[in-house]
Amino acid sequence: MPSLSPSSPASPAPLPYDAVVAALRAAGCVFAEDEARLILAAARTPDELAAMVDRRVTGLPLELVVGWAEFRGLRIAVEPGVFVPRRRTEFLVEQALAAAPEATVVVDLCCGSGAVGAALAAALGSPGPIELHAADIDPAAVRCARRNVAPYDGRVHTGDLFEALPDSLRGRVGILAANVPYVPTDEVGLLPAEARDHEPLVALDGGPDGLDVLRRVAAGAHHWLAPGGCLLIETSARQAPTALEAFAGTGLSARLVVSEELYANVVIGRSGAR
Repeated sequence: MPSLSPSSPASPAPLPYDAVVAALRAAGCVFAEDEARLILAAARTPDELAAMVDRRVTGLPLELVVGWAEFRGLRIAVEPGVFVPRRRTEFLVEQALAAAPEATVVVDLCCGSGAVGAALAAALGSPGPIELHAADIDPAAVRCARRNVAPYDGRVHTGDLFEALPDSLRGRVGILAANVPYVPTDEVGLLPAEARDHEPLVALDGGPDGLDVLRRVAAGAHHWLAPGGCLLIETSARQAPTALEAFAGTGLSARLVVSEELYANVVIGRSGAR
């Protein structure tokens, strides 16, 4: 079990493990023991430990408390105001790798922390022959993503969807992964407090039916995909039929893949040969 010692004689005594667990459990944290270990390992001083426990007890997501989220075996840096990558999105990464295992140009659109791009690059063997780009409209996300894709020589761009990307990528993208917001506007208020109160609205709100951004990405993808390249977007089971129609309407060959275990639904569109 991680333990802390006072940084100086004047420092307060560190909270014991049992006290941290008790505080987290009282706040309703289901996995209080696991969270306590992570917080204890992340805190550098007793004061920092107490502050971290307090932030978690008041509802800040654990990942934002400790400063990172685990995603497909990687430690992805996250910070307040940035969307925390979900485990179900690992399914999108797996499907991208299966659909385009030899892709050399990868784009992570609506990248948030850059977790998807980093995971794809790590699996495809970057740094190396992989050219990784990520983009987001939110400056906080861009700042965070730059930290996470730096080990893979990734470049991060600021802007609204494809407007952020350099023209040199047109017609060259093998994997275009877009973890777009897909919560209908009138359902954002029904999200768990950890998302609703601590993550940016732009990363959650997908418009009246949740598919506004998905439609925009599908409509523009053909300008950027290489022949045989793939667009992959996560959506919900309820929205999947409409999402498939949106893909097919742009000329992409579309299909749906589902993980019952992760409650994940990914629409995959493949461009034809030119």
